[in-house]
Amino acid sequence: MHSPERSAGQPLALTAADGTALAATVFAAAGPDWLVVGGATAVPRGFYRRFAEHAQARGVNVLTLDYRGIGGSRPARLRGYAPDYADWARQDLAAAVAHAAARGPVYWVGHSYGGHALGLLPPAQRDAVRAAYVVAGGAGWHGWMPRSERLKVLLLWHGVGPVATRLLGYQPLKRLGIGEDLPASIYRQWKRWCSYPRYFFDDPEAAELVRGFGDVTLPIAAANALDDWWALPPSRDAFFAGYRNAPVQAIDIDPRAEGLREIGHMGYFRPKVGAVLWPRMLGWLQGQGLQLQAPS
Repeated sequence: MHSPERSAGQPLALTAADGTALAATVFAAAGPDWLVVGGATAVPRGFYRRFAEHAQARGVNVLTLDYRGIGGSRPARLRGYAPDYADWARQDLAAAVAHAAARGPVYWVGHSYGGHALGLLPPAQRDAVRAAYVVAGGAGWHGWMPRSERLKVLLLWHGVGPVATRLLGYQPLKRLGIGEDLPASIYRQWKRWCSYPRYFFDDPEAAELVRGFGDVTLPIAAANALDDWWALPPSRDAFFAGYRNAPVQAIDIDPRAEGLREIGHMGYFRPKVGAVLWPRMLGWLQGQGLQLQAPS
């Protein structure tokens, strides 16, 4: 899942408002516009490198980052480290948007959690984003998934996951082949929200957390593959109803109709799928004002 970064991207040391140091990468381009990539849970920024290079080649500056607790933003020891899951948006992505907004117009590409994060941004950063294209965004509830995937997810939430977290003090997703290891606090919040059909919108303890979603009015494209078992269209629709004042365009992607073997939850950012989808993603954002240059 992790790809080494090339010289096309330059390391950037970000600092969140609460003082947390974050590892990031900037893919600098000749154009004025910036694209912030909001990654998925447990996915390091290197996974988005090829997409970032594709956008960079079209003249768009791109910023990717590792959330606190994963990748280059991981502390030496995860046991006892207890960040708040929402702070990946309220602090980490907010720092990324602030950096970009100080340098040009800002657009957004979100992957899974990156679709959740828009409504969690502080007002100044939320208002700086002009349009967002989100893939694999959904509510995460097992009831939206096919039976076979539902059983795997329930095992993660109620079997292997809790036992491993209790023993190690963190969630060892890397050993399970799912992604980066997660702090126990992040895993437990993720598990809690995924227990509700509409994710944190149904959590009685999250009423204050989700209040800002009603203030999101920017245009959003929500694209979901029909073989993405974690985020099928019904799951997407359940979540994106929370952006009640934003114009959301739902896009269903049939891999076979596109000549693709599979997309799943992670394939959106793999080169073979990207050859089909990335020009559409940037083209949609161009329709919202993003300035693109001819491919180099």
